[in-house]
Amino acid sequence: MGNFNYEVRDIALAPSGIEKIEWAYRNMPVLRAIESELIEKQPFKGLKISVSVHVEAKTACLARALARGGAEVALTGCNPLSTQDDVAAALASMDIMNVYAVHGDSEDEYWGRLKKALSFEPDIVIDDGGDFALLLHSELKDMAAKVRGGCEETTTGIHRLEILKGEDKLLYPVIAVNDARCKHLFDNRFGTGQSVWTAIMATTNLVVAGKTVVVAGYGMCGRGVAMRAKGLGAKVIVTEIDPVKACEAIMEGYQVMTMDEAAPLGDFFVTVTGCKDVIVARHFEAMKDGAVCCNAGHFDCEVSVKDLKEMCVEQTELRHNIIGYKLGSGKTVCVIAEGRLVNLASGDGHPVEIMDMSFALQAQSAMYIANNPDRLPVDVYQTPEVIDNRVAEILLATKGIRIDELTEEQKKYISSWDL
Repeated sequence: MGNFNYEVRDIALAPSGIEKIEWAYRNMPVLRAIESELIEKQPFKGLKISVSVHVEAKTACLARALARGGAEVALTGCNPLSTQDDVAAALASMDIMNVYAVHGDSEDEYWGRLKKALSFEPDIVIDDGGDFALLLHSELKDMAAKVRGGCEETTTGIHRLEILKGEDKLLYPVIAVNDARCKHLFDNRFGTGQSVWTAIMATTNLVVAGKTVVVAGYGMCGRGVAMRAKGLGAKVIVTEIDPVKACEAIMEGYQVMTMDEAAPLGDFFVTVTGCKDVIVARHFEAMKDGAVCCNAGHFDCEVSVKDLKEMCVEQTELRHNIIGYKLGSGKTVCVIAEGRLVNLASGDGHPVEIMDMSFALQAQSAMYIANNPDRLPVDVYQTPEVIDNRVAEILLATKGIRIDELTEEQKKYISSWDL
């Protein structure tokens, strides 16, 4: 090995990880096109990029593209249970970046690896959920001055950055990649919808058709989860705090009620809110025997496993990645993947083609920061429209699809008030 450092479970796992990475890469035509440009132009030459993402095959392709674009890269996870050890080993074996990622890290180990990935003082940070941002605005505040800009992947992370901005505490400019149309319309909705149910079905081996599914939260991710559950033949209940989103769910054909009302009815519960304590002790008490709970929001506090541990009389691993909590009433409530992101902690994450779009956005947004001659003023920025459109244009081109273009007369017509 060369000058790069790594902390992985076992470097000997690399061959399996390389297979996964190459399978993902062959199905990511948009990122491949962007990578070709990065290799040619070397926009990251002389820059350091710290990346905190779910360490699996698709994200490996992003990290490798950044390194091939001239960056010195340090990669770490953004969830202790989503790291795939063979993929981390594969990246370490390539000797092109620093890798600090081990599946099943304790809380201390997890935060220690995040700090290690920031320790070489990055110019750009790519964040998934805001843990880098948390460190750079607290313990590692001194390092934030060197950061030219960041890219945030998730709704949860952007929400926290907006809070920092509102309190005038944001320390570096950030591009809200999550809010790009080619991210939230596809990744959040179709990616989450498919990957959540793929993970639930593979983990439980239970039928979805005919069951009652309770989806907490009807944002883009919740819409996708509800849509796929409905397509699988489930009866779907939506719980919400936003009256407009609740109305939208009704118009889409779902039942809408409170979690207190839904708790006795559900067979599967999926939280997708980005908040905490969405399902708590009183809800568990009301659930059916054998009800299955899981979380598709970023953090593991939506389904209160803490409450379950305190109230249960016995807990048992009923099946790999499923813990059963037996309550005093004799009923058992099941939780998948310890309440962490079910599609990554108990599956392979979003489909490859979906993440192709998201990571093409990330790579271009990082390039936008790198190519800006002057440091951007501190703010939370929307992804430039030209980047969003380019991803869509490349994707359509790879599928051989053409679309109409406005004529000069049409452009004039829609840009004038005097018709």
